[in-house]
Order: sequence, then structure tokens, then C-alpha cells
Amino acid sequence: MDSFLTSWQRAWAGIGAAGEGAALFARLKAAYAEPQRHYHTLQHLGECLATFDDVQPHAEHPHEVELALWFHDAVYDIKGHDNELRSADWARDALLDAGVAPASAQHVHDLVMATRHTAVPSDGDQQLLVDIDLSILGAERARFDEYEQQIRKEYAYVPGFLFRRKRREILKGFLDRPAIYSTPDFHAALEARARDNLRRVTS
Repeated sequence: MDSFLTSWQRAWAGIGAAGEGAALFARLKAAYAEPQRHYHTLQHLGECLATFDDVQPHAEHPHEVELALWFHDAVYDIKGHDNELRSADWARDALLDAGVAPASAQHVHDLVMATRHTAVPSDGDQQLLVDIDLSILGAERARFDEYEQQIRKEYAYVPGFLFRRKRREILKGFLDRPAIYSTPDFHAALEARARDNLRRVTS
């Protein structure tokens, strides 16, 4: 079976949503395939979901975390400043429409909002979700370099000197944190390599 469909059906049923959510599943897959995307694509979603499979037992509310992964980049306007909010609102509204308990729908909303990466998450599920989203920083060198190229393509309209300056600021923000990863498993597996990757591209 399609690994995307397996993930979707598990999370959709697990959170108590009515039906199979087939139309929403199709809309989300289409969103991740939009032409302006080069990194925030089905490749990124697939990598996140595969990583989630490995760490699922650590989630307090695994179905909510998995659905938050599905929605965390659902809206991706290159020039937008509220993509996470729009994605989070879409998630909450869709889940409420499917009969999901309001507390669970709100939790998914809050999880998606944590992927703004404006603060270090404190909630356990938020920590896990954010670590999954940031796992690309600790990827093998070839994949990390591909990721950087993909981000540059998404912001092709930005002049090179400005892109390099802004990109360096963003990546240095992660490097300056006491720890990039909040959960023990991610920290042990990826922290050192993430710091090596980030130093290499910000020095």
C-alpha cells in the first residue's frame, strides 16, 4: 500500500475522524506537489512521516502528531508570512468538520504552529514534531546540500546577496541554540552532524 495512504488512514481513524477523509487526503497531496515548491514537497512530507514511524512510541498523542505533520506545510506561499497559521487553521477546521473532538483538533492546530520555529518548544509532542521537522539539518551531507539547493530554488526571486545574508541569519539562529534538538533520541543521533552542516554553510 502507498506509504502516504497508510499514514493517513492510521492517523485519520486514530483521531476519531468520520469517514476516510479521501478528498482531504487528495487535496493535501496536491498541495505538496504545487509547482512553487522545491523543498516543502511530498519528498519532505515523506521523510517526516518515515521518521515519525521510527519515533511514534515517544508521542503522547501520536495521531495528533502525525496529522500535524500532514498539515504543517499544507499552505506554502513563498511570499506569505502566515503559512503556518493558515495551515493550522485548515487542520483544525477540517478535523472539526470531520467530528473530531475540539481539544484534539486544537492540539493539532497548536502543533502545526510550533513549526514556525520562533521558540524552543516545551510540550513533549511539540518537541517531537519540531525535531522531526528539523531532522533535515542533521541529514547526511549530500541530502543537506540538496536541501539547501531546494530552498534556494524556492526563493529564486530573492537576489543572491540578500538570500545568503537572510539564510545565514536563520541557520545561525539554530546553531546558536544550546541544543538544536529537544528530545534525547534526536539529540544523540543528529545534533553533532547538524552542527557540522550548519557551521559549514554559515562560516
